[in-house]
Amino acid sequence: MQTALQEKCNKHLNKIADLTAEVDSLSQFKDIRDTTAELERIKLDIERRLDDADRQINALRAQSIKNAEEIRSKARHESAELVRTVQIETDTLRRESNADAKSKRERAAALLDEANIQASAIIKKAEDSAEQIAGDAYRALKEADRLQSVIDALKNSVKGYGNDYVKPTYGLLDELAEMYSFEDAGQELKRARERTKLLVNSGRAAACDYVEAHRSQTAINFVIDAFNGKVDSILARGKTDNYGKLEAEIKDAFALVNQNGVAFRNARITDEYLAARIEELHWATAVHVIREAEKEEQRQIREQIREEEKARREFERAIKDAAKEEAAIQKAMEKMQAQLEKATEEQRAAFELQLSELQDKLAEAEAKNQRALSMAQQTKTGHVYVISNIGSFGENVYKVGMTRRLEPMDRVKELGDASVPFPFDVHAMIWSEDAPALERDLHRYFLRAQMNKVNPRKEFFRLNIEDIKAHVEGLGHQGSWTITAAAAQYRETLEIEKLIESDPVTAQEWTKHQLEYEPQLESDEDENVSD
Repeated sequence: MQTALQEKCNKHLNKIADLTAEVDSLSQFKDIRDTTAELERIKLDIERRLDDADRQINALRAQSIKNAEEIRSKARHESAELVRTVQIETDTLRRESNADAKSKRERAAALLDEANIQASAIIKKAEDSAEQIAGDAYRALKEADRLQSVIDALKNSVKGYGNDYVKPTYGLLDELAEMYSFEDAGQELKRARERTKLLVNSGRAAACDYVEAHRSQTAINFVIDAFNGKVDSILARGKTDNYGKLEAEIKDAFALVNQNGVAFRNARITDEYLAARIEELHWATAVHVIREAEKEEQRQIREQIREEEKARREFERAIKDAAKEEAAIQKAMEKMQAQLEKATEEQRAAFELQLSELQDKLAEAEAKNQRALSMAQQTKTGHVYVISNIGSFGENVYKVGMTRRLEPMDRVKELGDASVPFPFDVHAMIWSEDAPALERDLHRYFLRAQMNKVNPRKEFFRLNIEDIKAHVEGLGHQGSWTITAAAAQYRETLEIEKLIESDPVTAQEWTKHQLEYEPQLESDEDENVSD
């Protein structure tokens, strides 16, 4: 296609040259009327043909650039596939823990390094081929892309990065969770750093167009030092939540350093070295993410242990209290029986009524004791609760959790402590013989409605309460539901805010009341400390 277009363009250009020569030969007769008209016709024809040739040339250029880009894209895909294939093999080697595991890990690292070298060679060959096909147009396109990267980097340095470069880190964790622990990720970070050193030592970190070796090496050292200085300070700021921003900063440092290197015969950091330093960022972030995930898991385990311990103490206390109550009722019944035996006919009816009431209380105490004993023995029985806090989290946000306590409301009250400004409203308290399974089912069913898309352990969901109710009842669980949240303190707070805004007297009285309340709180705290 390119050859056909080029031949067509050449024909146009040859025709234009013939017409131009004809114009020149007729110009001496420009004062003759017919010749003048013919001259104008030929000029218009030339302009038309020039426009047509321009379009054909642009089409040829666009097609050449397209073909060049296709070659580059194919090369990138091939190189990425090569690295991915080797990565799978190296991961398999690293997972093995037999006697020669160390040698296999070393072989894995060597394989990966060789794969990266081959990938770079594939891309370099594709770049040369693309440049040969598209010529100046392709070089101009590459230069335009480079300059655009510099412009973007300068804009970011002025405006800041904001939220434009936020990237979720759950992808990092998903890739690593099954295979790596915190220590393993640290080892991978160490290997990534060793690879960057290897690229510098092997002369693949930077390049320069100086012919003289000394000048070339000086310029290369200059851009490597400049780039590494920027990247090291960027990596030092790594956290679990700023991977995307730091990646953008590294790419901007790459663009700016290479722009400054233009003055030194195009001294520049290579794409391979940029990729290696971004790989460092990848593993550094992975270390942070895995460490935080392990901390969160430990926190959840400690929380579960505390909750189980509270439930155990509650069961033990309930069993002890029920036993005491049974003993007291038994003693009262024995006393009442003795009185009944000595009672007259007139007193007997009253004593029998009291004895009947005591028997009912004894049955209640025995049932309570049996329930506490049963729940203590069964580790899965408990309540799944559905609660909301409009003042803290807004409308249609619900927490779905589980507790094994005999008094499940104690757990709800704990959740509404000083960490949130308003108490929770209870929409449902569902008893289940397998409360963990019911909770897990609800969490999975409403997975897409999770408020926190990063931490799956958070139990808040944004959805309609009717949807939760319908699913719970569809599973065969019955319970009392409150659809509309009272949110009493929150709604009362809104009214107080309106009054404070509109009535200075009310505002003054409320302020006075608060100021009187705070010293009392401090006094209570001091008493608690002294106790």
